[in-house]
Amino acid sequence: MTMLRAAPFVLACLVALGSEASAQADYPTRPVRLVVNSAPGGGTDILARVLTQQLSRGGQSFFVENRPGGGGIIGIEAVINSPRDGYTLLMTPSTVTVLPAVTKQARYDAAKDLAAITQVAGISNVLVVHPDVSAKTLRDLIGLAKDKPGALNYASAGAGSSPHMSMELLKHIAGIDLQHIPFKGTGPAMTEVLSGRIAALFSNLLTAKPLIEAGKLRALAVSGPQRVSTLPEVPTVAEAGVPGYSALQWYGLLAPTGTPQPVIDKLAAAVAEALRAPEVRERLAQDSAEPVGSAPAEFAALVKSELVKWADIARAANIQAE
Repeated sequence: MTMLRAAPFVLACLVALGSEASAQADYPTRPVRLVVNSAPGGGTDILARVLTQQLSRGGQSFFVENRPGGGGIIGIEAVINSPRDGYTLLMTPSTVTVLPAVTKQARYDAAKDLAAITQVAGISNVLVVHPDVSAKTLRDLIGLAKDKPGALNYASAGAGSSPHMSMELLKHIAGIDLQHIPFKGTGPAMTEVLSGRIAALFSNLLTAKPLIEAGKLRALAVSGPQRVSTLPEVPTVAEAGVPGYSALQWYGLLAPTGTPQPVIDKLAAAVAEALRAPEVRERLAQDSAEPVGSAPAEFAALVKSELVKWADIARAANIQAE
């Protein structure tokens, strides 16, 4: 009798599981929102719009919603608190793994609260100096910094930004001391380096490349693990004398933890396919971005390793969470 009474419940569970599996197989059945945690017009926003346009060719709509504020935290938390159904995703730069180390306002755990879908692209920064700086190579710059600790200064786009953390990582591994001068954005930082008032800057390639070609800046090294096609003659930091160094600015797609794995796998495959489209690769190349399209497990491992790396660097550099 107990088994007979339980039968309707078991049947209902099986029907529910079957319906859920069917819904996941049919995903997406309605528009999918990509939350960008920055204002329109930036690198993350441009990449997200290129991606959603390509993904929407599959028959279902993908669209971008900008949620800037709090240095990116507002958009991140909005996604974390969204339904775990695959219809609200986060498109974010690698600062998602830096913010917890540099600000108390970032109360999330990127490895636990977000499910990794795929690394969409990666972009190296380039270390540049004003032509009046005597250093012709990265080894020269390191030598100058060791001869006069704290005498050289460097600019950044703000505390916790990719240029800031890229230099702090270099300082830590190379054992050198340069003074950090933060600015509100890459533009003001670059202006000071171009004037010669500040010696060095890790800049995004899009901004720095024309200035390097015009002779207004000298490129010493790129921050990623490989040379970049737009500046093939410039070595990586590791090649230029700092083995083990790598600071790649990446862009990734994530979802709230608990999003069904079949949905995550389907999204990762769709993004990888979209990144193979010639028009997408051409658009990314304009920003010196390299398409990736990694598997979810591979991207999850990257997120975890980056959280540890940047937390260690923040402690070593005594970057106080505010």
